[in-house]
Amino acid sequence: MRILVVEDEHRIASTIKKGLEQEKFAVDVAYNGTDGYDMAVSENYDAIILDLMLPEKDGLEISRDLRKQQIHTPILILTAKSQVQDKVAGLDMGADDYLTKPFSFEELIARIRALSRRPHKSLGSVLQIADLKLDSKTFLVSRNKNKINLSNKEFSILEYLMRNKGKIISKDQIISHVWDYNADILPNTVEVNIKNLRAKMDRPFNKKLIHTIWGFGYKIE
Repeated sequence: MRILVVEDEHRIASTIKKGLEQEKFAVDVAYNGTDGYDMAVSENYDAIILDLMLPEKDGLEISRDLRKQQIHTPILILTAKSQVQDKVAGLDMGADDYLTKPFSFEELIARIRALSRRPHKSLGSVLQIADLKLDSKTFLVSRNKNKINLSNKEFSILEYLMRNKGKIISKDQIISHVWDYNADILPNTVEVNIKNLRAKMDRPFNKKLIHTIWGFGYKIE
């Protein structure tokens, strides 16, 4: 799963990001409302963790404007405000859930997983191409019923390719989707991860699923 965190307090954002990555989520972070909104509109996320009090554009505005744009990504609002009227305002603007600071990380994870189970206009959690299966909720990958152990980045790349079955995905698209928004990525990082993926989920089997389209990128089919 890919999560967008919009939080202007860098310490809190860093803690959330680190914890989510340990739970095998891919995480992008925005530190103000304008960047957060732009990222939510331009990228596909499975959930958005959204602070209410943000510079430039607050969480209520972001929730309202995303719903106006028919973007139905689940939104969990974080805020130091605990008044009932603030919670009601957030939910009225299109947010799906509300968590008051300070909160336990275990509760945050539980809320995110609960949101991902709710019906909304997104792709399903279980993806399958030929005999390859990936479950984005349980992080299980198997081929021909054989379990495949992947690193967090390998899993995120594979999920991205599978959600775009038959489409050519460039290296830049993979980097933008899988790594942090401002991450400094070495030129061969994608190639190394694709090579590792092939060794685990293609090499042991007769049918190869990941294909290199020279000069353009990769596709899976």
